[in-house]
Amino acid sequence: MSASTYGQLRQQIAAEGLKWTVNPNFADTDPIIHRGIGADLSKFPQAKDVKPVDVAALLKSMPTTNALLRRHLVNRGLVVESQLNTSGSSAPGATADLGSPGAGLPSVVDWRNRFTWNFVTSIRDQAQSEHCWIYGPTALVECMVRIEHCVWCDRSEGDYIEANKVPVSQTGDPVNTLNWYAENGVCGQDCVPWVDSDPGNRSGSYWNPPPNTTVLPPTYNPPSNRDGKTVKIPAFTALGDINAQKNWLDAIGPLVVCMDIYTDFQGWSGQNPYIRSASATYRGGHCMCVVGYDDTKNCWIVKNSWGADLGDAGFWLIGYGQCNIDNNAKLGFQFSNPDPFTKRRHHAGGMIESGDGALHRNFELLAPMGNAFTHWWRDNSAANLPWAKAETLANDVSSFLTFTGTSYDRNFETIYRTTSNNLHHWYFDQATQKWVDGVTFGPANATGCVGFCESNFGIGNFEVVVAVAGGTMEHWFRAGPNWAKSVGFGAGVLTAGPSLLQSTYGNLELVATLENGQMQHWWRDGGTWKADQVFGAGVKSHACMIQGDFGAATDMGNGNFELCVAMPDGTVQHWWRNNQNPAFPWTMSAAFGSNVDFVVALLQGSFGFNLEVIVQRKDAMLQHYWRDDGGWHAGVVIGTTA
Repeated sequence: MSASTYGQLRQQIAAEGLKWTVNPNFADTDPIIHRGIGADLSKFPQAKDVKPVDVAALLKSMPTTNALLRRHLVNRGLVVESQLNTSGSSAPGATADLGSPGAGLPSVVDWRNRFTWNFVTSIRDQAQSEHCWIYGPTALVECMVRIEHCVWCDRSEGDYIEANKVPVSQTGDPVNTLNWYAENGVCGQDCVPWVDSDPGNRSGSYWNPPPNTTVLPPTYNPPSNRDGKTVKIPAFTALGDINAQKNWLDAIGPLVVCMDIYTDFQGWSGQNPYIRSASATYRGGHCMCVVGYDDTKNCWIVKNSWGADLGDAGFWLIGYGQCNIDNNAKLGFQFSNPDPFTKRRHHAGGMIESGDGALHRNFELLAPMGNAFTHWWRDNSAANLPWAKAETLANDVSSFLTFTGTSYDRNFETIYRTTSNNLHHWYFDQATQKWVDGVTFGPANATGCVGFCESNFGIGNFEVVVAVAGGTMEHWFRAGPNWAKSVGFGAGVLTAGPSLLQSTYGNLELVATLENGQMQHWWRDGGTWKADQVFGAGVKSHACMIQGDFGAATDMGNGNFELCVAMPDGTVQHWWRNNQNPAFPWTMSAAFGSNVDFVVALLQGSFGFNLEVIVQRKDAMLQHYWRDDGGWHAGVVIGTTA
């Protein structure tokens, strides 16, 4: 007889000699919680029917650029380096054969803590919905973006649910979800909100339909720039062989998994894997996301979608072979292409990491050339990471450029100060693959460089801050087709520059260089601009600032601010603000480089959380620097701005 209370389940587990622990958060008299499941496994691919997958061959055709993972693959012998690239991480090179199945596999892989980083988003709660087949694939997308691009990327289950009019009680197949994501992309919560927090508000009729009725989800009404806010993925790969699955988990990332669920499963917790009780009865199919394995415990490490109060803070250890978990295939994919909006905090100045190239992570650089600007780009899927020169455009450039990728058709957009001391907007139209001359706008007395970002105000307003004559700053914005002045603020300002961003706090933030040689942080929370801390000394040029992932241990965290500024002695100072400390202290981390005139760009990209910097030297040459866990390194000279 199946247990109906946690106390009865504890008695059954003890009587059968099973080692796992019933969740201690629940009293013996508490009825066993039965959260929703919902996987229809009638057409789900079976492991025995899946063609073999050669993980080593996949790595050979397109190795990862994540420096942390790549270093591990070199140590395993799966990747043989032909050279070191100029980004501080290993360049794609030849790969060795995998050898015998499972050769070199570590005994434990856990993407919640790999190479000291967390790559798994927070636990969701499907509550009583039958939507596990949507939650599992969505968790997979989030993990793969984090692994392949080193950025947190929460997605919305509601994007699929609302678009496909899925009632709360509708079961389904994760294959359909992954196929829909491959065809349509999947957007984030800021685009299509969905109740997936824990515990969340599920008091509406959708979650509690009247008896014998079907309540459809809210009407699907995404914003007009939805496509520019979606992660795009390729077709999935099905893996049936256990060794191939483990090699995929170790060398590529997590997998979608389906299994049978019995009445004792909800009661599991602890550090001993779940083994089904002989007394438990069958409930149905369930879909989750495998984030690792542990051969010392003979189990899979699985992210569930039942909230953080069940399991081990929302995760499960499931014994190998349990409940058909290994009779079903496991599904994964490579080469996610995240939207520019996801990456918008990770770059400042003239360089972005775009979705172009085979790995969807090329560097795109805009730099002055006389009174024109030149578009440079680096192919981050090629072995030697070559820089190439594309177009040279415009005839009125009088500052370094500030550059971003936007949610508007994934267009590249840039703004610079003109020779007439106003502002000029250009954009790269992805549809025509051509640069388009936009409008001239703004003050007639702008000085220095420009801060420019896309915010979540409106559908996706453009925000600009620039210094003007007299030592103040002006904030301009574009909501729709027209630019408008918001407000003037500040005093004693030398230059603002490419340090404007919208932080994870929701604020607009910037750092301006003052006439006295110090830097000052300003922020706006939707109201007025507020002057904050002053730091540094002897600064004569603009600063580049981003919000990176150091300090953001989870997708709900706030990463630290990273800032680089050129000094009169030809070095670059790297500063950072500790956003985990309530006092928000600014600290100078290091000085590096030589003969530097200006910092052109600062970026945190897909190379294992490395910081990437482009500078203009005093001889007008552009040079690349990067920082990995070994410190700052001088990279290649790209070209001239003269």
